Amino acid sequence: MADTTLESPAIDGAPKRHGARHEHRWWVLVVLALSQLMVVLDATIVNIALPTAQKALDFDSDQRQWVVTAYSLAFGGLLLLGGRLSDLFGRKVTYISGLVGFAAASAFGGFAQNFGELVAARAIQGAFGALLAPAALSLLSTTFTDGKERGRAFGVFGAVAGSGGAVGLLLGGVLTEYASWRWCLFVNLFFAIVAIIGAITFFGKQGPAGTRPKLDLPGTVVVSLGLVGIVYGFSSAETNGWGDAQTITSLAVGVVLLIAFVILESRVAHPLLPLRVVLDRQRGGSYLTVALTGAGLFGVFLFLAYYLQALRGYTPLQTGIGFLPMPVTIALTSTLIAPNLLPRVGPKPMIVVGALFGSGGLLLLSRIGLDSDYWTTIAPGLVVLGLGMGCIFASAFNTATQGIDPRDAGVGSAMVNTSQQIGGSIGTAVLSTLAADSVTRYLGDHGTSPSAQALAQLDSYHTAFLTSSGVFAAIAVLAFFVLRWGRPPASSRQTS
Repeated sequence: MADTTLESPAIDGAPKRHGARHEHRWWVLVVLALSQLMVVLDATIVNIALPTAQKALDFDSDQRQWVVTAYSLAFGGLLLLGGRLSDLFGRKVTYISGLVGFAAASAFGGFAQNFGELVAARAIQGAFGALLAPAALSLLSTTFTDGKERGRAFGVFGAVAGSGGAVGLLLGGVLTEYASWRWCLFVNLFFAIVAIIGAITFFGKQGPAGTRPKLDLPGTVVVSLGLVGIVYGFSSAETNGWGDAQTITSLAVGVVLLIAFVILESRVAHPLLPLRVVLDRQRGGSYLTVALTGAGLFGVFLFLAYYLQALRGYTPLQTGIGFLPMPVTIALTSTLIAPNLLPRVGPKPMIVVGALFGSGGLLLLSRIGLDSDYWTTIAPGLVVLGLGMGCIFASAFNTATQGIDPRDAGVGSAMVNTSQQIGGSIGTAVLSTLAADSVTRYLGDHGTSPSAQALAQLDSYHTAFLTSSGVFAAIAVLAFFVLRWGRPPASSRQTS
């Protein structure tokens, strides 16, 4: 393999010679973080705009879920394919293609004149997001190979991944209140154009890593349909209930297809997802951590936003501002604390302690009342939760992408995004069901007066926060028993 200098970046930003570094690596980080922010905040920024969009386009409330579900189905179902395409055609090409497609879909959605066009735009956004997100994470993994620098880079990336949802609430509130719901989609054009210019300017000459793998078409079809079935099943459970025939069928088909996918991947010569990627103890534990974190964290965004707007009368903008302590704390923890501790103590204690902080923060939030003071009840819970998320995301993302064969870096990175997406879908559906049951139970015991209805909603939020607290406690236990002790290697250079 030819030697590489700083003036001649290696394929996909990964130095081929031990100790060599990408010349523009910190600018690469800025570009990748910007695109990651675009993808992550898109999940919540549209939620804030939905009521206004519904009124403008005149569609029914029972159709509203499809604006969210269309995105999650395409994104979750195509992530592994997107990751493998970046291995096949090169991460830079895949990354820029994802940006262009995402921007075009966002413009299409912003100009939508009816419900069908908006849903179609969201589905296209999800498809190109599935192309973009794994390429971005694999580029980050192969660009930063020095242990200390890698910790800092993944701290920044983890801060964006963990706080992007809250930033979306804030930005969505600002744009909806002072501009138009359409700008919640148009804003992606700014992110995408800046990222495209940055990629062309700072990314080196790149192509497929090493020997180009072949595309596993049967595995691609089976896993994509399986993931769509799982995501759709949990989305259906949220709106139609767990006993609905559509819910049961979708989940059952999804599970069967994913089992078939695992069997298929163990037998084909060129698997879409080589089982060695997920069976590694550190990576597998990190994937589970990311999935469970997504399940617990999505409940915070959903139910705290409901609490602030429905019970406390906050505007969308005030709600977004109310979330600010969490992303600020995540950013500080991920960039200042986690990068300094991770090389010294390793991912296991970082994730265990982070999960315990997360559990404690949610316990604090479970104390909310109908007239709780924001600064003594809500803000402290968000700060403690942010401390935990900063530790978890910076450590789990780093560990999940460490030591992967360059030929598998794209699909390995896609597993991180897939874990977060599936975890979020499961968490949202389960928490919504538990919260709804809590409301029904409370009203059955206390009547249906206006005060009882308000207290019933409050009780449902307590149920959601306590359940999410239990999820983070489970993450601490899982990390303690699954992850290994020890510091990450000083150099995280992938082996070929």
